[in-house]
Order: sequence, then C-alpha cells, then structure tokens
Amino acid sequence: METNGHSLSQPTPSSSALAMDAPSSNLPRQNGTSHLPDSEPNGHSDGDLSSYTFPDHRLKRKLEDPSRSPLVLVSCGSFSPITNLHLRMFEMVADHIKFNTKYEIVGGYLSPVSDDYKKSGLASAHHRVQMCELASEQTSNWLMVDPWEAIKKEYTRTALVLDHFDHEINVVRGGVERPNGERQSVRIALLAGADLIGTMSTPGVWSDSDLDHILGKYGAFIVERTGTDIDDALSHLQKWKKNIDVIPQLIQNDVSSTKIRLSLKKEMSVRYLIPAPVIKYIQQHGLYKDDTVPGIHSKEARVTPPPELSPKKVILG
Repeated sequence: METNGHSLSQPTPSSSALAMDAPSSNLPRQNGTSHLPDSEPNGHSDGDLSSYTFPDHRLKRKLEDPSRSPLVLVSCGSFSPITNLHLRMFEMVADHIKFNTKYEIVGGYLSPVSDDYKKSGLASAHHRVQMCELASEQTSNWLMVDPWEAIKKEYTRTALVLDHFDHEINVVRGGVERPNGERQSVRIALLAGADLIGTMSTPGVWSDSDLDHILGKYGAFIVERTGTDIDDALSHLQKWKKNIDVIPQLIQNDVSSTKIRLSLKKEMSVRYLIPAPVIKYIQQHGLYKDDTVPGIHSKEARVTPPPELSPKKVILG
C-alpha cells in the first residue's frame, strides 16, 4: 500500500522541528475539561471553534519500534449511534497493520459528521460526540474522539477532515519522536467499511479531485462488510489500488447504526450490539424513540448534502 509515493509496508521516515503541544483531555473529564465546546440548551454545539482543543491525550509521543513508522487512523461517519462494529473495525485494522505492514499505530480517531449533513436519523452533533466519547473512553485504551468536524456549522468534506488531522499532528505537534530522538511525520489514513469504497466507485458521488486527495495522498484501510462486492468496487478505483488495504472480517458482523435505530424505535434490546454506556446515554436522553431525533427535524432531513456542498461526501453507518 502506497501513499504520498511511499509504500505503507515500506515507509520512508521524515522529520519536523516543531515542538509538540501539551496533552489535553477528553470524556470522562480529566482535569475538569472536555474537548466539546459549551452546548446550547437544545443539545446543539454552538459551532464556535474558539474553545476547541485537539484531543491528544492518547496520542503516542514517541515511537516504540525503531523499525516501524508512525500511523494514525481516522474514521469519519455519522455514528448515530456508535456501534460495537465501529470500534471493532479499529481493532481489526490494528491487527492487519501489526502483522502485514511496517507501521506502528500511534493514535486512532473517530470524527463525527456535522449536523449540516442532515442525514435521516442523525442525532445532534452534541449527542453523537458524547456517545462516541463514552464509547472510546470506557471501552478502549487508544481511541479518541475529535469534535472538530461535528461542531462546525458547515459540512466538511472528508478530504479536508484528513487535512485537519495532518495539520494538527504533523504541523502543530511536529509528528512524533523516534527512539533515536529524531522527529518523524505521522502518516494519516482513512479507516472505513467496504460500503464506503462502494460509493467511491459509483460515478458522480465523489469528485475525482477528492478521491485523489483521499486515496492518493493519505490512503485507506477498508474492512469488508456483508453485501458489498469489494472486488467490483476496487475495479473502478485501479488508479489508487496500491493505496487501499482491504481487511477481511474473520468473524462476520453486519451491525449498523440504521439497524440499531430501528431496533430502538421498536423498543427491542440492543444490548451487546452497542457499548453499555451508550445505551444508558440513549435512554437518559430519549434518543431514537421515533423518526424525530432531538436536535434534527426529520422532515427536513436529506440523505445527501445540499448541492452547494459538492463535492459530495457520503456518510455510512
């Protein structure tokens, strides 16, 4: 797998002289702070980035294995709500990277989409960020949630979200330190399900410039999902095939947020399908009881972004 002209299995080190920022906090609150700006009474974040801080409390500052190069995984999506499969995908990709590449994962991020996406069944950004933070903080020791995309008033394309992570990690923090003390930039890569690659191979859904930016500059780790013909999808993405790693699901899991919302609407159990603290949060805030989700007017919901937000970004799950 290659990105930026360098193979993911044979990475080329690079360095930066910029110093790293001091670590910040996330939910559960550490030192009395959170990465999510103050919310409005209706549950929406106010879209003000002035109080935003990039979450780096679990970002490795130093590479452990001198034979490997640093990698950060970023998963963009609705996460309405986040499921165990969303979390499990990170672990599957981590195993693949450990045994099949020369990379060392130094961080993993969930990036919930903005309310401006207006997808049917989309809970407010405030709720989705909170649920993702509960899931990551209470079930993982390396995943983090970045609310930057979610709290913005306008919709942000995936290509620009990946640029944001590249800037925060490599420009602001100067990458990571190698065992010999040298600085090295971190490769940012998209993590997604096979259904996302399916949309990327569909003409007119993604712009060529965004595909080239995402798959050409950063690359992607794709987890196979039931019902998606990954070979057919990849046949339409031959230009970037070397930049796409496909990870098979050895234990099949087709849980989706859509199925979870449907089960909740029918008052059926979703225990062991989504994290326990997320179930508790949903119950406390009365989410997904019907087609009207707090903070989002379902009558105005659209499955795709408005035309002026083109090139399109498709959010799945």
